[in-house]
Amino acid sequence: MRKRIFLIFLVALFLTPLKPARAQNPAGPIYIVQSGDSLYSIAARFSLTIDELLAANEGIDPNALAIGQQLIIPGLEGITGILDTQFINFGDSFRGLMRQTQVSESLFRKLNHLVSPSEFYVGANMIVPIQDQAQYNKRISPVTGESMLELAVKNSTNVWALRHINQLDGSWASLPGDTLYAEGEAENTNISGLPPAFINAEIRDLPIKQGGTGIITVNTLPDVTLGGLLVDHPLRFFPQEDGSQVALQGIHALLEPGVYPLRLDATLADGTMQSYEQLILIISGNYPDDPLLYVDPATIDSASTEPEQLELEALTAPASPTKLWSGTFISPAIAYAESTYFTSRYGNRRTYIGQGTDLSLDGFHSGLDFGGGDGLPITAPASGVVIFAGPWTVRGNATIIDHGWGVYSGFWHQSAFQVQVGQTVNQGDVIGLVGGTGRVTGAHLHWELWVNGIQVDPLDWLNQPYP
Repeated sequence: MRKRIFLIFLVALFLTPLKPARAQNPAGPIYIVQSGDSLYSIAARFSLTIDELLAANEGIDPNALAIGQQLIIPGLEGITGILDTQFINFGDSFRGLMRQTQVSESLFRKLNHLVSPSEFYVGANMIVPIQDQAQYNKRISPVTGESMLELAVKNSTNVWALRHINQLDGSWASLPGDTLYAEGEAENTNISGLPPAFINAEIRDLPIKQGGTGIITVNTLPDVTLGGLLVDHPLRFFPQEDGSQVALQGIHALLEPGVYPLRLDATLADGTMQSYEQLILIISGNYPDDPLLYVDPATIDSASTEPEQLELEALTAPASPTKLWSGTFISPAIAYAESTYFTSRYGNRRTYIGQGTDLSLDGFHSGLDFGGGDGLPITAPASGVVIFAGPWTVRGNATIIDHGWGVYSGFWHQSAFQVQVGQTVNQGDVIGLVGGTGRVTGAHLHWELWVNGIQVDPLDWLNQPYP
């Protein structure tokens, strides 16, 4: 009887098709789904087809990816662990990232499709494999005259470890101010990869989009005056309560997406200057096209539009040294409509046609439109001082408020003014009434926001505080 049972077991064993054992570990590194990702964009990023990605991740719903979801990325032999993503910030360097993560240059280039380190710019979203070995998060930097041995002793390590971690040819190969890494956790925020006058610098909300507001925060040594350049616009820095300095800079809605210069200049008390420049990525705002708009020909005639534009630019050019607003801006239509009741958004590409003529004007929508009929109240989105209240051809009855630090609000097409030049207004005060004056197709509130000489998307300022 036992022999018969054993023979039946053997026959069943041979007749049962063999299945490969499922590996205990994923067959490839893990990518964490980020905001804005789709299966198509992830596949394209790793040079895969969607079918290859689906085959490696059985059971996933390609139409229901969730932020934080883990996906196996096939075809990356020799790479394990988590594929982290991070935005490159000001002062980060290609060499510094190699040192910190201990990822080889060839592997880093393969993951990010880099041809050369010159493609390493502020705002670029890089994939960094977090493998079995620990990252080195302790930044250190030799000062002038300090030897590698002295630096090693000061940081409780040895010369050999510093050479190995930082891929140095010898103990002589490190330069004063060079950013190095050692075992241990970050403890010194005064290491930034920038010249000595700078303690650190950070660009918030990367990457910056067309129509976005760049926020550049810098800590320096005492008695340092800051300046600089973003794209082609001089930066203006203002002191904050924590001792840092901040610059706010608008990015034009029609600026071609690409990489542009970002430079910081530090002037020391003795008059000497230290500068650092890096390329920064500006991405598309993905603004749609509006339907053709038929308007009064006088409102698109250059004889009217150009002088008015020059006057507006002159009014919004100065930067008052005092910040008059606090916290997040509020909707100027909050007294009569929900803040999300938009009839047209900032940045939309537009073509205006002069009624009954062959006149046309191409451009973009420079503000945020709220629906509403004649006579509804317009309120100040933030505190400030009224610097203009008068009639224009294109913008109709217009009011401009100076919020300080080079930030201005403009309200066009009003039926009536409720403030006068020189008047201080608080957030929520009524400053005018909705109307249909100027270049319009109907009564509405147009709110425009200028930041250091450039119109930006007001919706950003409704969603978060600046700086």
